[in-house]
Amino acid sequence: MQQKKLNLGSGIDRKEGYVNVDWTPLTEPDVICDLNAMPYPFEDNSIDAIEASHVLEHLDRPFAVMTELHRILKPGGTLHVKVPHFSRGMTHPEHSHGFDVTFPKYFDPSCVRWGYFGTDFKLEKMELHWMAFAHLLPSLGYGKVTIATLSFLNAIINFLAKLSPAFASRIWCFWVGGFEEIEFEFSK
Repeated sequence: MQQKKLNLGSGIDRKEGYVNVDWTPLTEPDVICDLNAMPYPFEDNSIDAIEASHVLEHLDRPFAVMTELHRILKPGGTLHVKVPHFSRGMTHPEHSHGFDVTFPKYFDPSCVRWGYFGTDFKLEKMELHWMAFAHLLPSLGYGKVTIATLSFLNAIINFLAKLSPAFASRIWCFWVGGFEEIEFEFSK
């Protein structure tokens, strides 16, 4: 049986083997869906994997969206989320939210004091990314030497951030100009 996978907020980044979902017909998604309007047009426990890359920060109620994603995700399914870190979260005029290392706490029932939201996800992976959009640098006018230097710095900063994401997120993120992205992988 073929897995059913969603690429939420696909835009022009269509993924093969996924149902590409977006709100605008301009990007020719497989399914047109306003992700602020729930419920989504998918059955309970029907999706094996969900990709949501730089989507949640544009939506009105990220916690309600996470609850809806939990509803449609199969038990054992994976949810892969990439969002802007709060230190760089508002660099786009349509971003409504920035995120940090405490985001997964809202989906962990043992973390009631953090504001547990009643939707259980298990955090499998969390990484901070200093530079998440290196592929855009040439179109922004950066030269090869600058791109190579930034890529080298990116490797060092990302390595240090992996040693302690909480320390990087809360203490020294602004010393390096902030992190462009924080990546989470959850399982249900």
